[in-house]
Amino acid sequence: MNPLPIISIIALLAFAGFLAGTESALASISRVVIEKLESKRGGAILKKVFFDQARYLNVVLLVRKTCELTATVLLAVILLREYSSAQAMALTVAIMVVVSYVMVGVGPRTLGKQKPNNWALAGATVAYFLAFILAPVTKLLIAIGNAMTPGKGFRSGPFANEAELRDLVDQAHERGLVESDEHEMIHSVFELGDTLVRELMVPRTDMVWVEKDKTLRQGLSLALRSGFSRIPVVGENIDNIIGITYVKDLARRALDHHEAETTERVEQHLRTATFVPEIKIAAELLKEMQRDQIHLAIVVDEYGGTAGLITIEDIIEEIVGEIADEYDDGVESFTWLNDEKTKARAKAALHIEDLAEELEIEIEAQDFEDVDTIGGLMAQKLGRVPITGSTVDLGGWSITSERPIGRRRRISSVLVEKLAEPVSNVE
Repeated sequence: MNPLPIISIIALLAFAGFLAGTESALASISRVVIEKLESKRGGAILKKVFFDQARYLNVVLLVRKTCELTATVLLAVILLREYSSAQAMALTVAIMVVVSYVMVGVGPRTLGKQKPNNWALAGATVAYFLAFILAPVTKLLIAIGNAMTPGKGFRSGPFANEAELRDLVDQAHERGLVESDEHEMIHSVFELGDTLVRELMVPRTDMVWVEKDKTLRQGLSLALRSGFSRIPVVGENIDNIIGITYVKDLARRALDHHEAETTERVEQHLRTATFVPEIKIAAELLKEMQRDQIHLAIVVDEYGGTAGLITIEDIIEEIVGEIADEYDDGVESFTWLNDEKTKARAKAALHIEDLAEELEIEIEAQDFEDVDTIGGLMAQKLGRVPITGSTVDLGGWSITSERPIGRRRRISSVLVEKLAEPVSNVE
């Protein structure tokens, strides 16, 4: 029997396996490694192939499939001489499935991932010359494939997209190459491109703002109590924001001219406010805020009303996760601070009915209509977001908000004290 067909089959499958390993190696190598290998022999070609993989891997795929199919046909011709047509076809399929799986599928791909640097250098050189020789054929086949495929085709054939890149990150995480927090952060970056500003903004109900006719001292007091360094300034109402006041501007003016604390108004020290629509993409807004050095923007709805505000920290936190400071310690739900049970500390998120039970008082349903928590009750009674020092009374008890926590400076706890006699709400 002529050994040439057998040798040809082995050579074709070996070359197909080499090309399969090249695909695996190129998928496993990184840009950092590419830069290191550039000075080696074949490094320049590897860089060209790596940064234009769509063009070269299409050729590699074409040649690999051609080798496998040719080997299959040659084996079928050999077996047809010894067996009937049905037996020859069955044997051909069985043999090629096993051999191709081992010689083209598992073996070379595993080696390509284990030693991607050396394999990629050799494979990229082969792919480069194959692309040079077979470029017209590849372009023709891609054009035919795109014409037959529903929807818009790709000029360069199939190539890596966002979904494939996400899958690559997932694989790297599963193999321990990417830490869990890094894995989540990378996915958050992708998701930021689909996130609207209204999903990240501080809603108008949680906004802290100052009226334009307040004095510098009142503005500084609000800034210190709320913990914000930039505060929107409103005119007639919250839908009429006329600018942003910076605590450093107020503090500088008050320090240079002490009398200005009481004689000058906040509206005299404004900076221009930036307005953005609530349907704007967060990733685009982040770029604009970085470019224009903006830290805070007012979010408006489709009718031009104030929907909320957003800071550059809000967007960054969507990527890196919640940012807490050194003061954000835990607070018990409810704790008595003295033996006489006349003073206690409670979480702002504690339910009003639970507070009433602890204080052994009865409260009417209308006292906490549409709200459930202590913080919500204070906001309802005050008509605005409670800040440090805000006080309301409930059933003979004074409830005073304590320091805020977190980036949005929400009140975390309140101080509850028994009053000698009921008093009116004051802030």
